[in-house]
Order: sequence, then structure tokens, then C-alpha cells
Amino acid sequence: MASTLNMNGEDPVERPQQIRDIIGGLERYNPQAAEVLEAYLQQQCEEKFTDCNANRALLKLYQLNPDRIKDEIVTNALVKTMTQFPSPQFDLALHLLSPSYSNPGPGSSSDLAEAVAKLRTLNSHLEGARYDHFWATLESDDIYADLTTDIKGFEEIIRVKIAQLISLAFREINISVLESYLGLRSEAEVKTFVTETCGWKVGDDGIVHIPKNSENEAKKTEIREDVSIDMFSRVIKRSWEENA
Repeated sequence: MASTLNMNGEDPVERPQQIRDIIGGLERYNPQAAEVLEAYLQQQCEEKFTDCNANRALLKLYQLNPDRIKDEIVTNALVKTMTQFPSPQFDLALHLLSPSYSNPGPGSSSDLAEAVAKLRTLNSHLEGARYDHFWATLESDDIYADLTTDIKGFEEIIRVKIAQLISLAFREINISVLESYLGLRSEAEVKTFVTETCGWKVGDDGIVHIPKNSENEAKKTEIREDVSIDMFSRVIKRSWEENA
């Protein structure tokens, strides 16, 4: 399952040399580079990989050249960083936006500010491992579908990442719990996902069995302290001297 998606969002192997040259030199401050980075972001959306470093460079160009801002590009960049949870990537990108978008004051509003606020809500659910809330929120308003529609396989990417995180903490989990965590509509859909995508097994009792790994394996912790008689004697002597 781990190889299904590339989750190295800071330095992906898919990054072409042209993008490396832009983000690694002074060209990252050239307003003309925005078009190249926008096209690269579109490639990320279509090919299911993420380059947060390059996307931050694009948002930085928007920060320096606000006349070039494109709302859809900004929201796509934020959604792509969201798929890297749990991580600070979403907040790093958010802090490159003008406060009028990322933290609008009372009475101020715009389409981009509203979109950013909704994406912050989604991201907070993922970062807080409130996966059932994430899916409920995603389905609560058509605007969420509009915000994520450009990211190919968005829901699949999120499900796979949630499953990866679950596999780090559990060896067994009830299928009904997984149903809410994965945002699937029936136990049959959960069975198909966990067996075909994750390679897990589902028992007749509805318990999903997750293979052992270095994180979910119970480890015996042995604490040993070597204390010599000489150490005891020094403690007793010091105590006696203080009382005397």
C-alpha cells in the first residue's frame, strides 16, 4: 500500500530539472516563472504527486506580484498540501497568502477568502485525526466538490493516507469504525478497499486484521538500572552527615 502513492511532498522524484533550476536559484523571484510553476501544479493535480516546495515558490511569487494571483491556482495548491497530512505543509502555504485571504477580518469577504476558510476546516479535521468529521464536512456543501475537483483521485489519496496512518497504530480494527474513517458508504465498500488497496484481511466477525509492522508491533520495554553497593553507601553516608 505504501507504494501506491508518492507521499514525499517536499522533494518528489517527479520534479523536472526546469523546476529544480527555478526553485534553486534567483529565477524563483522572476514573475515570468509563475506560468511555468502553474503548469507544473496542474501536472501534479493530474498525476497524483505533490511538490510543496515548488508550490510555495509559486505562492511566494503571488505574494510579491498580487496582480498575478489566480484563485483556482491558490486553492489547488492548498488542496495539494492538504494531502500531505499530518504535516505543517498546509500552514506553510497558508502563511504565504495575504491576511485578507488567510485571516480576513470582520465584515471582509471574497470568494478566495471563503474558499481558504473552508479548506482550513477540512485540513484541521485531517490534522486532528477527526476523519469522520472530514468526510461529513466534505459532503456538506457543494463548494467542497468544486474546490477539490481539479485534484485527480482526491478522495482516494486521502483514504490511502488515512489507511497508512491507521496501519501505524492498529493491528485490528472493527470494520464499522473503518467505514466512518474512510468515508465509505457500506461495509462491502470497506472490504473491497482494505483487501484490494491495502492488502488487509477481514474476518467473519467484522474485524479487520492489519499486518504487523515496526510501528504497530507491541514491543516489550525493559528498564534496567545498575546500582552498585558503593553508590548505596555514598547515599547513606550523605544522609547520615546531613542529619548529624
